[in-house]
Amino acid sequence: MTTTLPPASRRAYADAIVQQCLDMRPGESLLIDCELGHREIAVSLAESAYAHGVVRVDVHYTDRRLQRARLSDGSAEATGAVASWAQARLRSTLDGNAAVLHIVGDTEPGVLADVDPARLSDDFGQRARSIRWFTKAVIANRVRWAIAAWPTPAWAEDVYPDLPAADAIAQLGSDLLNFCRLGPNDPPNGWVNHAKMLRDRARVMTERNFAELRFTGPGTDLHVGLAPDGIWLGGGEMSEEGRTTYPNFPTEEIFTSPVAGATRGTFRCTTPLTFNGRVIDGIAGEFSRGRLVRIDAERESDREVLERTFQTDGGSGRLGEVALVDSASRIGQAGRIFGETLLDENAASHIAFGNGFGGTRSAGGRINRSVIHIDVMIGSAEISTSGVTQSGQTVPIIVDGEWRLDTDTSADD
Repeated sequence: MTTTLPPASRRAYADAIVQQCLDMRPGESLLIDCELGHREIAVSLAESAYAHGVVRVDVHYTDRRLQRARLSDGSAEATGAVASWAQARLRSTLDGNAAVLHIVGDTEPGVLADVDPARLSDDFGQRARSIRWFTKAVIANRVRWAIAAWPTPAWAEDVYPDLPAADAIAQLGSDLLNFCRLGPNDPPNGWVNHAKMLRDRARVMTERNFAELRFTGPGTDLHVGLAPDGIWLGGGEMSEEGRTTYPNFPTEEIFTSPVAGATRGTFRCTTPLTFNGRVIDGIAGEFSRGRLVRIDAERESDREVLERTFQTDGGSGRLGEVALVDSASRIGQAGRIFGETLLDENAASHIAFGNGFGGTRSAGGRINRSVIHIDVMIGSAEISTSGVTQSGQTVPIIVDGEWRLDTDTSADD
């Protein structure tokens, strides 16, 4: 077992996930999905959960090599297969007494790079359709869930190629603690204060009620229409039972679901996308009347994967999310491409194809529906973001990477 963090730091990280992110309580169950290389944190999470009264910790270990074998050598029936026991396991989270945690951090980055792009896309789409009911429950806040990260040797080497292996993995572990406000210089209430700042920003964006956002910069001139009853979220979510949870740990974003048919213009991604075991560079595209009409990537095989994925269903080529992140992001300040969407999407503003979020409408307005939700990063210090008011006035929001919209922090939600 590779030791990433000192035991005390590892336990503090596990406690924060169990207590803050998921708000686990005595008598409940915790379901963990992770790779074999995450065993160290899985054990710490189990120890923390049991110490806080959780009665069952169920860990499901996955292996990208098994996925590659299924897609490379399996029959057509193996594509998109989701076992009945896996479906039942997810259904057990719907009663409010269980939570789901997904750990990211590739043990073998790029292991699926040589898999047929068509089969890879079909597998992703079919599996997404088979658990559509679970996705709907998550979007409706009927499921407590969270995504967190854990360093692996291969991932750390990708992020810090100039460091010795042991130093690279230690540095990546230290990064995670810093991003989650658990570093040695962070106060005990560091995460709470950070979450409040995000809630304040989301509240002000909701109050301003912009008609659209505009992103402008090299390769990007994108107009994203916003709903008149739109709500911006960030800094935690409220479950059906009235419990505050943090689905992304760490997080630096505020977000909403745009009007699905009101996106137009061009975009160029500022960060590679790590998707289903592949690292996709050079993503760019164009929208017209809300729908993606062009998608490019550096490699043709990657472009094909994206094109097929964004044709999974009627909503997969439209936007379900737009999110704002400024240069105060600790993840962005690290100046690294981490190769994990959980981190990279919180380094810069982004858009997401596919399913929208139900909590982003005050009057029950429509959001985009799809079985997929894929984030791509379009923000940087070179990309300016402005809001267009209902009367047509342009208001700067993020310029030169800095948040420019006035935020009254005297009131909290």
